[in-house]
Amino acid sequence: MGWATWAAIYFTVWWTVLFAVLPFGVKREAAEQVGHQPGAPANPLLIKKFIWTSIISALLVLAAWATSYYGWIDWRALMRE
Repeated sequence: MGWATWAAIYFTVWWTVLFAVLPFGVKREAAEQVGHQPGAPANPLLIKKFIWTSIISALLVLAAWATSYYGWIDWRALMRE
């Protein structure tokens, strides 16, 4: 597979991991204010979550690339069965 395929895989994995990471560490505001959504987080920590998402996604894609590159798993044989 070429670099563009791996970039697309990383992009897809990144978004999937982001949606898995978003709920971590969310705390609601103590005092509800008029006009604010009551379930909105007080501090969403988005930059920290983007960094963790990037690291986790890179590790997952790196593991998938390694299995493909070194032939640890024969992906073509899995697709035929």
